[in-house]
Amino acid sequence: MILHTLLNYDTLRVIWWVLLGVLLIGFAVMDGFDLGTGMLLPFLGKNDLERRVIINAVGPTWEGNQVWLVLGGGAIFAAWPQLYAVSFSGFYLAMFVILIGLILRPVAFKYRSKNESPAWRSRWDWALFAGSFIPALICGVAMGNVLQGVPFRLTPELYIHYDGSFFGLLNPFAILAGLISVTMLLMHGAAWLCIKTEGAIAARARTVGSISAVVTAVLFVLAGIVLWKFVDGYSITSALNTTGPSNPLFKTAAHAPGAWMQNYQQHPWTMAAPILGVLGCLIAALLLRSRKEGLAMISSGLGIAGIILTVGASMFPMILPSSVDPRFSLTVWDSSSSHMTLFIMLVCTLIFMPLILAYTSWVYSVLWGKVNAKDINDGNGHAY
Repeated sequence: MILHTLLNYDTLRVIWWVLLGVLLIGFAVMDGFDLGTGMLLPFLGKNDLERRVIINAVGPTWEGNQVWLVLGGGAIFAAWPQLYAVSFSGFYLAMFVILIGLILRPVAFKYRSKNESPAWRSRWDWALFAGSFIPALICGVAMGNVLQGVPFRLTPELYIHYDGSFFGLLNPFAILAGLISVTMLLMHGAAWLCIKTEGAIAARARTVGSISAVVTAVLFVLAGIVLWKFVDGYSITSALNTTGPSNPLFKTAAHAPGAWMQNYQQHPWTMAAPILGVLGCLIAALLLRSRKEGLAMISSGLGIAGIILTVGASMFPMILPSSVDPRFSLTVWDSSSSHMTLFIMLVCTLIFMPLILAYTSWVYSVLWGKVNAKDINDGNGHAY
């Protein structure tokens, strides 16, 4: 018996759709508080010492947290090659802008303390802000465009043509999605600072985090209403072939008002995702006000997970709809790698994912504890 036949092709496709969501959530939750902290740095740190405390709150772990970004990109490349081809070519300039931001972050971390000049350090503080704000905003903008449909088309030979532009991505709904991304990471970063710092910094973070959490919940509900009333969704109109070849042209599809709400009508249990998104943020705000930072961090992470899961629950089985012609849209059933490839990747994931989780848990257990001004002044092993 060939081992990969132990799991049906359609089952493997769904598993990898779920794993893609897990990796996106992992990146948003694990690297999200780093990005949020970077955005808060110039505002919560009132002097150089406070800013060094904030930087060192994420200094030992920010590089390791970016593993989730690498894993997500690798999973898209290997499991969903057509999605990789369309998104990374169509969103090329947007991806380039994100990369600029991600490159600014390590440079700012490493170079900030090389010179004691206040002007020098201030410039790198704002570089760290930009390197955190830009990826947070653009990732949300990209998600907003995915929900509206991306202007790409396929030739009969499956060559990809992208008909959009970078500035075309900056439409009102996409900017709203970008703002949700920014505020939810501000919430998450503030919750982390409440855990890792004390005194005035923690008090400011508590205030900003609770406000950001409420704003995130409000914007998320607003985006849901706009998506329901004003944004056309997409649905497959032909018979489903869940084990067929990965060729999007073998189906027919259409866009219609309210189509993204069909899954919630057909499967009411999927409403758990948006409910989790709203309640997670609101409960995080209450917990921050109650000085229960650890629980607030967990609730914030659950809110982020709920927001991302809402996108997946709304779109399934669509992955990347085409606004040029819905027939070109990529779905779970027609844009994956081969049966054998998905199985081999699943085996590798089952081996290496527990190792990554175990190592990450060990690192956080070793580096746990608050960062304070005394430790910074003493040079007690802090990296920055």
